Amino acid sequence: MKKVLLTIVLFVSIIKVRADEGMWLPLLLGQQVYNDMVKKGLKLSAEQLYSINKASIKDAIIIFGGGCTGEIVSDKGLIFTNHHCGYDAIASASSVTSNYLQDGFYAKSLAAEIQTKLTVQFLREIKDVTNEVNKELGDLTGADRLKKQGEIIKAITDKVLNTELGITGRVSPMFKNNQFLLFVYQTYGDIRLVGTPPESIGKFGGDTDNWEWPRHTGDFSIFRVYADAKGNPAKFDPNNKPLKPKHFLPVSLKGVNDGDYAMIYGYPGGTNRYETSYGVKMKTDVSNPTLVDLRDMRLKNMYQEMIKDPAVKLKLASDYAGIANYWKFFDGETKQLLKFKTYEQKQKDEAKFISWAKGKPEFENVFNDYAANYAAWQPFEKQRVNIVEGISGSTLLSNSSALMSIAKMLDEGRDATAAIANIDKARADMLAEWDKPSDERILAQVLKMYYNNVDKAQQPAGLFDQLATTYGSLNDEATFKAIAKAAYSNSILVNDELWNGFKTNPTAAALKSDVAFTTAQSVLNNYTTNYGAKRQTFLQKDAELGRLYL
Repeated sequence: MKKVLLTIVLFVSIIKVRADEGMWLPLLLGQQVYNDMVKKGLKLSAEQLYSINKASIKDAIIIFGGGCTGEIVSDKGLIFTNHHCGYDAIASASSVTSNYLQDGFYAKSLAAEIQTKLTVQFLREIKDVTNEVNKELGDLTGADRLKKQGEIIKAITDKVLNTELGITGRVSPMFKNNQFLLFVYQTYGDIRLVGTPPESIGKFGGDTDNWEWPRHTGDFSIFRVYADAKGNPAKFDPNNKPLKPKHFLPVSLKGVNDGDYAMIYGYPGGTNRYETSYGVKMKTDVSNPTLVDLRDMRLKNMYQEMIKDPAVKLKLASDYAGIANYWKFFDGETKQLLKFKTYEQKQKDEAKFISWAKGKPEFENVFNDYAANYAAWQPFEKQRVNIVEGISGSTLLSNSSALMSIAKMLDEGRDATAAIANIDKARADMLAEWDKPSDERILAQVLKMYYNNVDKAQQPAGLFDQLATTYGSLNDEATFKAIAKAAYSNSILVNDELWNGFKTNPTAAALKSDVAFTTAQSVLNNYTTNYGAKRQTFLQKDAELGRLYL
């Protein structure tokens, strides 16, 4: 799950004048900031905003699903969240004949609410554990420091773990590993769909308006959290009861007036505000354009099938929305970084740091080391993104790569029964959710883009020579289509007869004759063997330099 942090974002007089803005963790709000908020119109006490001893707003603000924000708005566990946050659950509950995504849905009774696979997390406590972590870290640096840091964090989170009550802890490194906060959450797993507007309202403006301001859309959906008779987390059970929360947000129908105080309380995800000019440059020149091109290609191929068949549209709707969301984000991020000359602004800030750092041994080489670190890794970044967003963007190639662990077991003569059973379940999920025509085209194009765009010296030795020998010239698009067709025709994951035969008699030879598997294995083994360690070295060095810089 992506890292999310509970924050308060202040917007004052959002209609009348330019807003005063800021974003703070509730634990670290500070008296001066709180006093400023009161001057602007806040009528809540600091303890009403955040308290571990009494019910407060923090108890009504939840992590919804994988990282969205939701809010509890009734004493019966009713949840408001965004339409796009509930999108997958809405699509999963829909069928062609009962298409809640298209037509909307509202349960007329508790019994009519629809079971989902969602979870929500309630924040129980935030604790600053910086001193505890730093005391154990001592003077360690680099990879040794990060390894030890992971061990310390695990020890801290293990202390609060209570699986029976669904309580877990997560330590979030803040400010480039200069501060460490422990977030304690309680997870509930019986979440039911209560209502949603039609997609024409909930996603009005579609991807064109996404990430834009102002945006006019009814971006909401409604759910409810259930618990056992004691109010504790429980798996879905018809006998579970709506959760009675510690606190809920009352809903006012009075509306707002010009100049009213307003703030946002929720989980905005992570931020890399302190990225260096080197990181910005790699994003705008390599990472983002590569990602956007690959996602654009995937979206076009999916859309081509979605417009033909309502069943396919419904099946692919959630994946399509997820791919499109960050396709738009990263495209917009690049444009804004360039528009506002962020790279040049970062360079100016860094020049001031370099001047200040002269004569200070701990800091004076920070940016020389940054330059060397990025120079060592950046030539391989395009390959990494082509794997993450391209090779892994094909449903068949991605699922075929999961067979690599089984291949290793078979080569070593170990029993693979349990691993095959796990793959069997994943295969069933894949076949239920994937669309062959669109993915076959995606497979052909991700291979073509990898071959054309990744430095030939970085590509797996012999892979494309062998494919060319078997299927034809790699300068011909028809060759990649032929490869994709062959990958699907002899895939043990697609063909029931081949899969059942493999389950009965699993052999390494069966895997080696599977084009999708051997292709995915070749690409991933090449990256892991030749570039994985380089990536880890880059990340470790970047983390260490970031800590020193900040």
